[in-house]
Amino acid sequence: MKSLTTLRNPDNLKALIKFILFSGFGLFMFMFPMPGQESFATPISLITDLTDQYLQKTTPYLLLLIITIAVLGIFIAKLFRPTILTEKLWLKDLFFVDNWIMITKIIALIVTLCVMFDIGPEIIRSEDNGATMVGLAKTLIAIAITLSFILPFLTDCGIMEFVGVLLKPLIRPLFHVPGRASVDLIASWLASSNTAVLITANQYNSNYYTKREAATIMTNFSLVSIPFCLVVAQTLNLAHIFPLLYLTITGIGIFLAIIGVRLYPLKNIADTYCHGAGEKLNEEVPEDTKLFHWALSAAIDRAKNFRLSKAFCDGLKMTIGIVLDIIPIVVAWGTIGSLLVNCTPIFYWLSYPMGLYLQLLGVSEAFTIAPATLVGFIDMFIPALIMPSDLSEQGKFIVGVLSLVQIIYMTEVGSIIVKSNVGLGIKHLFIIFLQRTIIAIPIVVLISKLI
Repeated sequence: MKSLTTLRNPDNLKALIKFILFSGFGLFMFMFPMPGQESFATPISLITDLTDQYLQKTTPYLLLLIITIAVLGIFIAKLFRPTILTEKLWLKDLFFVDNWIMITKIIALIVTLCVMFDIGPEIIRSEDNGATMVGLAKTLIAIAITLSFILPFLTDCGIMEFVGVLLKPLIRPLFHVPGRASVDLIASWLASSNTAVLITANQYNSNYYTKREAATIMTNFSLVSIPFCLVVAQTLNLAHIFPLLYLTITGIGIFLAIIGVRLYPLKNIADTYCHGAGEKLNEEVPEDTKLFHWALSAAIDRAKNFRLSKAFCDGLKMTIGIVLDIIPIVVAWGTIGSLLVNCTPIFYWLSYPMGLYLQLLGVSEAFTIAPATLVGFIDMFIPALIMPSDLSEQGKFIVGVLSLVQIIYMTEVGSIIVKSNVGLGIKHLFIIFLQRTIIAIPIVVLISKLI
């Protein structure tokens, strides 16, 4: 049994200082609310916005360069198999890919060329389809750059271990995940759901979560940030009841997480680690040790291994991985999904059973709302955009809450989850999406009657 760390050891004292300073910086960057233009924002969000504005002004063709490199790299890997790509595992994973990923990235390149040079079919480069996805991808570049280099201060300096040990008695029984997952949840509340998913993917690849734990956290704890919820509320003209809206989202989100971890497919995912070894952190507290002391001991041990040079190298690898791997998928899948929503009646056909379900629950505008219950799988903002302006306040409330508790949307979060190799493909994500939707609807309808 591990003994309690003593601060009399100079190395432990240095590690404690490192834990306090570096983790404090990480918490400040990801979780400290600061005044924004309309609501509040975290420092990481503000830096991301500034980076995005700078990149779009100075390097308008950066996205095109990135996707071109992603496509050319695959062809070079397949044709020439250069040593640098075969010997370095992280580069090998980027360029030696399945054919469907290669096709996806080629589609992304075509869409980007059409949008940036205003060529090709109008339907592809329109603001409703390809142009929106290209704009989103440009923002994701800024997110990748800022997030990747600051993330280690939140994940590698001891705060995850400290919080994990303290909250394990609450988190583990309810959600079947380590206590450290609570940090992912808070980060998503205050920063973004993308942030939470990327944190979780990083922790899974570092052997802190099993495959099942990572999948559970990604699909249940990656809640939409409070500022974005406010944007959706304003789009639907529900800002005046935002407290009720967000309280409903939070309550339903917690309930869905408790239920979801006990359903297929999450409960069937292997409880194994990424690299085959055992867990890196034992959150169990010895009987003769106080909870706080054990949490501090775990944090100090983690902080001992933190090096700025390693954090920089890991951040660089993560940035390259996101921009070359995930961003092309966002452009391709997002454009295809937008075309299905905006240019075909397929979601109106598919949503007919949802209309019957809503009608059964006494919703007067059931079939008007029905398409919004499914299009959120493409992107969470689409449901709010496709609703008619004369929709009742109850209908808008139902659409707003549903779109924000479904969590799984393929333009961003879903793409990252699929690429994280945690045992969830598109089919599994759609099943989880439907589960969350079907379970949430009666609760949302009931609460909507309070308006």
